[in-house]
Amino acid sequence: MDAKNGYEERILRVIAYIHDNADADLSLDTLADIACMSRFHWHRVFRAMTGETIAEAVRRIRLHKASLQLVTTDDPVHRIASRFGYPNLASFTRAFAAEKGVTPGAFRKRRETRRLQLIKSRGTDNMFPVKIKALPELTIAAVAHKGPYAQIGAAFEHVVRIFVGRHLLDQWAGMVSLYHDDPDTVPAGELKSHAGVVLARPGDFPRGIAGLEIMPVAAGGCAVLEHKGPYLTLPDAYRWFFGTWLPQSDVELRDSPLVEFYVNNPRDVAPDELRTDIRIPIL
Repeated sequence: MDAKNGYEERILRVIAYIHDNADADLSLDTLADIACMSRFHWHRVFRAMTGETIAEAVRRIRLHKASLQLVTTDDPVHRIASRFGYPNLASFTRAFAAEKGVTPGAFRKRRETRRLQLIKSRGTDNMFPVKIKALPELTIAAVAHKGPYAQIGAAFEHVVRIFVGRHLLDQWAGMVSLYHDDPDTVPAGELKSHAGVVLARPGDFPRGIAGLEIMPVAAGGCAVLEHKGPYLTLPDAYRWFFGTWLPQSDVELRDSPLVEFYVNNPRDVAPDELRTDIRIPIL
């Protein structure tokens, strides 16, 4: 499939599959195959384009189908609840009322059906420069971080202490972070990332330093988004890329971690002048 203008079609195909298999076990890998997208990145695309996670979409569609059965059948409410994955009537009633604004019993009395709508994200009005580049392999010395991405700063401080304490600053060729998981699908406490320094001369760098991993950042095509401003606004850039730029492009994503390359240092420039290159791997 030609990627250009095809992302919305893929999202619609996933929505249709969920609708047709709402009572099945809908794994992320299965839905990635239905979407014909990178398993590593596809959920980010779905979230950015629709404004909801897969879990939210599955819940919304299951409740929609349950609402149709409430109106078109005389099946007991508890049986409909069980059919769509709710272990008891109380949990189904809470979820249904939160979604529809009324209890299942009240909805059944109305005998009202509604069409299922595709939710589309408002996105962000911001725009960012994006360049397609073929980037060489890098070697980094990095500290692993497990937990919320917003707390990766402690890992960066660890890296800096090692380089300063061991007089390795002549090897310093820039700072990067690698993000291995999608925060919409992995619990915050289980997210894996690395905070690292690009090595100027990897062959001369000492090995065996406790807590420091020497690892490659693979060569390959990347869409490089140039972000200018405080690090707190980086999520806006990701949402714009996956929700606006990517669906209008003709590129396919590659299974590889997202990389942030920090062009300047927050100790040297004001927050509004910070430059971050977000490297999104593409085929």
